[in-house]
Amino acid sequence: MKIIIINSGSSSIKYQMIDMPANEVICSGMIDRIGLESSNFSYVTNTVKVEETLPIANHKIGLQKISQLLMDDKVGVIKSTSEIEAVGHRVVHGGSDFSNTVTITKEVKDKIRQLSDLAPLHNPANLEGINVAEEIFSSAKQVAVFDTAFHQTIPVVAHKYAIPNFLLTENKIRVYGFHGTSHKYVSEKAICYLNEKNSGKSSRIITIHLGNGCSMTAIKDGKSIDHTLGFAPMNGLIMGTRSGDVDQSIIFHMVNSLGYSLDAVNNLLQKQSGMLGLTGYSDLRDIESNAEKGNLDCQLALDMNAYRIKKFIGSYTAVLNGLDAIIFTAGIGENSSYIRKLVCTDMDYFGLELDSAKNEIRSKEIREINTPDSKTKILVIPTNEEIEIANQVYELLLK
Repeated sequence: MKIIIINSGSSSIKYQMIDMPANEVICSGMIDRIGLESSNFSYVTNTVKVEETLPIANHKIGLQKISQLLMDDKVGVIKSTSEIEAVGHRVVHGGSDFSNTVTITKEVKDKIRQLSDLAPLHNPANLEGINVAEEIFSSAKQVAVFDTAFHQTIPVVAHKYAIPNFLLTENKIRVYGFHGTSHKYVSEKAICYLNEKNSGKSSRIITIHLGNGCSMTAIKDGKSIDHTLGFAPMNGLIMGTRSGDVDQSIIFHMVNSLGYSLDAVNNLLQKQSGMLGLTGYSDLRDIESNAEKGNLDCQLALDMNAYRIKKFIGSYTAVLNGLDAIIFTAGIGENSSYIRKLVCTDMDYFGLELDSAKNEIRSKEIREINTPDSKTKILVIPTNEEIEIANQVYELLLK
């Protein structure tokens, strides 16, 4: 069974065609820096690798580019869209309506659209992916897998806000959590790895997903018990263009004293803040490069980014009552040795001792980057949200 997974992020598209249930990847690739003149495009099969740098203005153009290569006479892997039985879509916010994987209907799309106010950088892009896929793969079943599902196990003491009760019971305002497919995938890999090393002891781990969007999850014995993102994917860590945690009184000050409209504040915190607001760059590769050249704003932003991660490691270690491992994953977490070094420096109280040489190694496999004497494992685990989504889509189709 051929399943295509489309993961439309806020500034990227990752995709894979997977033969299920063998989990065999037929082709894969991604587009990043969407909206910039220097978008990167890749398309990889067992025999072909295509890489281009070109302007890709939006997700629709990107998805059309992907579909053209899938059916290309020379490098394509299918001759007809009828070969595709299902398309699995990552959808960021499922609200209180979706706690499981679902077949996409008009009603499901309407709800995803309604929830766009809570995930304005993601749900619209997710919905665009669905709409384009429905046109291209018209005979395939379209399936949605929600980022929020993995975090349904967060207990009420952690998911409830200290606001009047009716806002939870009637309006469903609570911590939902995001990047669930990634946190679920890498945590399961980590638990298997730890069990092999530690004879099946219980696991207390912190997964650190660092990309354009960033989040951390406290996971005890395989279950999410706390998470940095909340009602919408905006708070917590410093992100590419999102501020992360701010004092909410700043919002009222900007509106009441500085003359900002609520829409302007929302746009500023969602699209003009984070690393972009601090440095003028949203891509960490640009920020690290400029920091190396002496840009003090870029260096400070990197320090602030790591400092925020450290704070959550401390609080989540308290919640877990101990720590067996931290896991770095996603684009920045897997590839930025510098961020990992900043996070793990002066963390010996938590049993974290980084091996500098191991930290510089790049690999697609699970790897330890801690010293042999480190009491806490420091793992880099490449995420594969597409495989996780494919497994969930396949399970749904079997029902």
